[in-house]
Amino acid sequence: IASPKEEVGAGRGAAGRLWNSLGYHLHALADLAGARAAYERALKIDETVYGPEHPNVARDVNNLGSVLWNLGDLAGARAAYERALKIDETVYGPEHPKVATDVNNLGNVLRAQGDLAGARAAFERALVIWETALGSEHPQVATAVNNLGHVLHDLGDLAGTRAAFERALAILETALGSEHPQVAMAVNNLGSVLWAQGDLAGARAAYERALAIDEEVYGPEHTNVATLVNNLGLVLRDLGDLAGARAAFERALAIDEAVYGPEHPEVATDVNNLGLVLHALGDLAGARTAFERALAILERSQLPPEHPYLKTVRGNLEGVLPPD
Repeated sequence: IASPKEEVGAGRGAAGRLWNSLGYHLHALADLAGARAAYERALKIDETVYGPEHPNVARDVNNLGSVLWNLGDLAGARAAYERALKIDETVYGPEHPKVATDVNNLGNVLRAQGDLAGARAAFERALVIWETALGSEHPQVATAVNNLGHVLHDLGDLAGTRAAFERALAILETALGSEHPQVAMAVNNLGSVLWAQGDLAGARAAYERALAIDEEVYGPEHTNVATLVNNLGLVLRDLGDLAGARAAFERALAIDEAVYGPEHPEVATDVNNLGLVLHALGDLAGARTAFERALAILERSQLPPEHPYLKTVRGNLEGVLPPD
């Protein structure tokens, strides 16, 4: 029979799990403030019950890092992921799949902070661990390969990026089938590097394939569909199909307005792209209206005044204003 002290400890441990589950639920509902509060409550309970170096604490810290990431607190997310990593390395050893998850999360933060060398090292380490533990064709391996591809793209290594995205796509097609939404994401990534390499026909085919999958999986009005329609519009513009590009941007805009409302930064992206194609079509008044709307949305979203996207949209607007 458990002693009263043990029963209290077990009950409090269960409370930590419940708060963690609540945080996960709130996070899924995009209640980031609520999720953060729940994860912090779970962490406080589990530190008290198990001590600061327990795997449950690492779980709570990792979850807290994920919501800090979504809140834009990169320094806080990095500190959380580094703490979770240290705990899991001590408990499980440096080659455990849980360690690979922590390292992969840390790599995402390092990439967002601009530490591309650190991010690349993290993704390469996660890849080796997952390949060893799970085999080279596991979907988790595709995650590391895909993330490595993104950082290679940031580093300007388009050939390496393409090879990574092609490998990730092959793994996911084999593991999940050709019509899975993760396959659509991989195809979209491949389209992005083909576009960067100047293979516009290949990029168009990739985006059209990914779009067909996501329309089937999510329906025609989903934000994933809007993203792919937007990407397709960019390629159509570069191919000289301005009417097709305009139709694509207008469709993406309609979806994002319906889902996010008219003042969301995603809407600003669509409006800016629509402005670009209107400019190319010679509709300077329409382009000006679009750029002014995009700029107003971004300014209201409280981006820093020198944010690159704000600078881009301001430059687009200046390009259609009459000379002084």
